[in-house]
Amino acid sequence: MIPLFLRTLTAGALLLAGILTAMPPESASAQDAGALQINWEVRNRFRLFREERDFLLHVENARNRSILAAEQSLELQSEGRGWARNMVNRLCIDLQGRVNQPCTRDNTKENYLTPIDHPVTVRLVGAVPVGATCAWSFDDGDGPQQSTFDCAEPINLRVRYGKQTVATVDVSSGSDPTQRVQTEIQVRDIFVAGLGDSIASGEGNPDRPLALSDEGFCFRSYLGTAGAQYYRPSRHGFKGGRACEAPDTLANWQRYSALWFNSPCHRSLYSYQTRTALALAVRYTHIAVTYLPLACTGASIGDGLLGSQRARECPPGKTGVCNTSVNAQVAELREALTAAKKRQPDRTLDLVLLSVGANDVYFSGLVADVIVETATERALFRRSGVMASVDDSRDALARELPQNFVKLREALKPLVGGDLSHVVYVSYANPALADGGVPCRGGRAGFDIHPAFNADPQRLARVSTFVDTEFLPQLKGLATCTRGALCRDPEADRMTFVDAHQAAFADHGFCAHSGNDPEFDRSCFAENGQSFNADIVSAASQPMLCGRGASEYRAYLPRARWIRDANDSYFAAMTYPQGLPAASQPTDIHDATWGVLSAVYGGAVHPSAEGHAAMADAALPAASAVLGLDAVPPGVTRGFLPQLLPSAKQ
Repeated sequence: MIPLFLRTLTAGALLLAGILTAMPPESASAQDAGALQINWEVRNRFRLFREERDFLLHVENARNRSILAAEQSLELQSEGRGWARNMVNRLCIDLQGRVNQPCTRDNTKENYLTPIDHPVTVRLVGAVPVGATCAWSFDDGDGPQQSTFDCAEPINLRVRYGKQTVATVDVSSGSDPTQRVQTEIQVRDIFVAGLGDSIASGEGNPDRPLALSDEGFCFRSYLGTAGAQYYRPSRHGFKGGRACEAPDTLANWQRYSALWFNSPCHRSLYSYQTRTALALAVRYTHIAVTYLPLACTGASIGDGLLGSQRARECPPGKTGVCNTSVNAQVAELREALTAAKKRQPDRTLDLVLLSVGANDVYFSGLVADVIVETATERALFRRSGVMASVDDSRDALARELPQNFVKLREALKPLVGGDLSHVVYVSYANPALADGGVPCRGGRAGFDIHPAFNADPQRLARVSTFVDTEFLPQLKGLATCTRGALCRDPEADRMTFVDAHQAAFADHGFCAHSGNDPEFDRSCFAENGQSFNADIVSAASQPMLCGRGASEYRAYLPRARWIRDANDSYFAAMTYPQGLPAASQPTDIHDATWGVLSAVYGGAVHPSAEGHAAMADAALPAASAVLGLDAVPPGVTRGFLPQLLPSAKQ
């Protein structure tokens, strides 16, 4: 660090490149790998992170690794507790989804959406003579700022947005001729927005997962029999009424919730959208990434992207008031972009990451139809509209989704300059495949968290076939203006489409198992679907049949399954829903409805952090291509000075 230098130095730039120019060009023989060069990179260039240490953790784990391999490395480092559990409190967007303006990043206040400068580190690399002195000059057009240091010292400075900075260094070493190297520092700040539904938001992967108690918690069921109560693991720290006859306040219960980057929408740092934006920043050292996450679990095109929607849950707050509505994502994005353009007229939205459509065809209703077995629950859910059949989804796929995509295109086009290729649509994966594409057999394994659950094999097979042969192909057609999709101008209306991850998911559905799965899973989640103690007396103190404590579960350890099952959903999040219609809202914390929803509203049949990382691996090349980040920079030239410059001696 060079405090005096930092106080006097300002410089700037926008655009992408590492362009090295010089005084008189040197001969080709000097263009060796050991020749002197100026290297520079943007520090803490994923601007969502306030502290550079969080970014550097990802840089270190990404070395020579895919995003998936990096995620697995981080999972092992955190012993399954997850890398995001502390980072979630060190972001430039608060837990209510509000952008911090300004955001203090590494002790410097920055405007998040419209930065005026970026932190950069500059180094002299190559065959640097030992003890050489470097006379540095940085000129952004307002006059050069100069200083001299040992050539081994890196230079930290902030370069201004919108101005090109010419960096020049004169290298002096004893009697050797002074060498001059020059480069143009040009930081390109990329504005990325994330839109969509629960797959886009990261549902299933709370940034700080629930801490579980080894004791039991009582739920009522809809059955009016002696089996009308059952016990499952409670939340750690909760000292209130755990028995069904001893209700407690929701406020007391919610103090021990899982923590999300944004609770109303269950936005998570583990989402493929966040991981893709972060991976861009990790991979490309001459850019900064300004990422605006807006995806929301439960969103459809009509209710979520183009219109408001119901919130998933409310974070514990001082006021006790629960805002059950979430603003339309497109409106939020339009407002943010308008505000940014007022400050910087040339600010553009460079990339949109998008996944949507599943809720338009009632996919959650299909899941309910598959996993809810008992007649009482099926009748209640069918009556309340929670359950849907394949025929219901097929009808919506043919009638509603194409028209909804037309509306979505028209809403997005003005935001991306009329070119929808800057919208990277990342498709879904079939969650019910394993062993190279064989459909899961079904059963209670992974779903015995609720007595009414059992993944029916026949219904599961029908849904899996519908997803593979009808839903996913139709989505591809809608996004790419093929298969008869309604596109006014196919060239401009065609989104960039990503589905390369689907083949990998064919081995990693919710029923996939491995001898390398976490030991707790192998011991305590029984393949016969009998993981929990059915005796309500003993289950109050020991709900697990394996005899181990639920607190040993780790949401973020590598697993064969990249899809959360219902047991995972409960153990990781145990979500108490607060944005439901009044008729469906649980009456208390032991309510039968809450017992069902606690097992699914935190992400059952959604990708795990590993699944999201695999999706990000597929999305990253597409995003890089759209942004033109892999273009080869111009060649490097250098020169020798005819005589030693006086300023270089100082």
